[in-house]
Amino acid sequence: MNDSPARRGVSRRNLLTGGLGMVGAGVVGATVLQPQLASAGLNDPRPADVAAAKAGLTDGRTLHLAATDGWVGMPTDAPARPPFFPDSLAPNPFNTYVFGFRDVTHLHAADGSITDANQAKLDALKGHAQISAPLLDFDEMTKVRVSLTNLGLAIRPDLTDGHTVHWHGFDNAIPLFDGVPELSIAVPIGHTFTYYYQPRDAGTYMYHCHFEDVEHVQMGMTGMLFVRPKQNGTTKNHGGKTFSRFAYNDGDGSTGYHREFAFMLTELWSEAHYRDAHIQVNDWTDYAPSFWLLNGRAYPDTLADNGSLDAGSGDFAVPVDERLRYQPISSLVEANKGDRVLLRLSNLGYQQHAMTLDGLPMRVVAKDAGLLRNGGTDLSFLTNTVEIGPGESRDVLVDTDTEGEFLLYDRNFSFLTNGGDSTQYGGQMTKVVVHPAGTLGDQSRANENPHA
Repeated sequence: MNDSPARRGVSRRNLLTGGLGMVGAGVVGATVLQPQLASAGLNDPRPADVAAAKAGLTDGRTLHLAATDGWVGMPTDAPARPPFFPDSLAPNPFNTYVFGFRDVTHLHAADGSITDANQAKLDALKGHAQISAPLLDFDEMTKVRVSLTNLGLAIRPDLTDGHTVHWHGFDNAIPLFDGVPELSIAVPIGHTFTYYYQPRDAGTYMYHCHFEDVEHVQMGMTGMLFVRPKQNGTTKNHGGKTFSRFAYNDGDGSTGYHREFAFMLTELWSEAHYRDAHIQVNDWTDYAPSFWLLNGRAYPDTLADNGSLDAGSGDFAVPVDERLRYQPISSLVEANKGDRVLLRLSNLGYQQHAMTLDGLPMRVVAKDAGLLRNGGTDLSFLTNTVEIGPGESRDVLVDTDTEGEFLLYDRNFSFLTNGGDSTQYGGQMTKVVVHPAGTLGDQSRANENPHA
């Protein structure tokens, strides 16, 4: 293994938490694992060439994620809580420190290689984290290669944290690729590791960093992924509507939809984020969230447009609000009258959430990537509130047969505030806007609202 900071010294966190014994064990473990690390490609900071050579595959999907830290913006009308919020270190217009993943696949050439110029662009993304992580989607039975590069922490260079990608809820037969560092590999700073999968079960899943996971998940290293069923592309009629896209291999079109929107439900505790930026230790038993988020944003930011990537620089283009540059995923739901909408709901926070939609019934068709069906018995159900526990997912269908605007929000009203300000709405709330038929064009990706 290269002489990275992870090999040279003891991190400040290890000293602060009395982890010297664990550091010693980590050094021994690294020595034992060195041959495996080398064979996995961790000696090469440019993973695409290694991945292509090791996989020996010309089909399938190749993705590349980068892990780092950075700054994001919670709503500015939230009450100040010195010194925790806004963070005095944050550059204008940001106010909150985070860790996160970035999708950097676009920096690769068609053959999977990466040029020196694009390598420089990749390195320049250190300190530019995204929350929530990119939405990923794979077709069922597709061969998948996901490379993870650890760029290190720009604000906390004293921390030599590794990172992993743990595919929450996946049946993974190979522990090496599961992302739990006790059983597989944590990627050191300046290195890359490639995960290999072949998803076999359609559904809505999650991914997150499993290295010091309580902290890293809270800091923002959470994302959603979907496995699309083999049934996609066929035409089926259900409930008087015609579909060619489905959430599951249902056989009868009952999980068909026209538009899809994904929601990662999390909480953000400003004190923990401040302490990570200011070299302090958290007591997680004091956990008391300050913001409740959908896709890394709190209302009313949830209604803002999606951000876009500037392929020239590898960074995000400036959206309408610069403060949301690194929170690019919108939670605004728009549909044409008569559409059937798939809502993918996932919870990687530490609290129970109950999402309510007033005025439009929701049909829950799957829980935790499992279709609600027992043989020929349909176990789906209609409701106006969907309960989602930590680490769980739900797939929900909504028929938008009534024009208008409808609120989608957490039933716990204490989760509808920003920074504890009960005088105005915030937190986990967004809108479902149903337009006249023909207003919107076809979606090309989840959470997109293309106006015709």
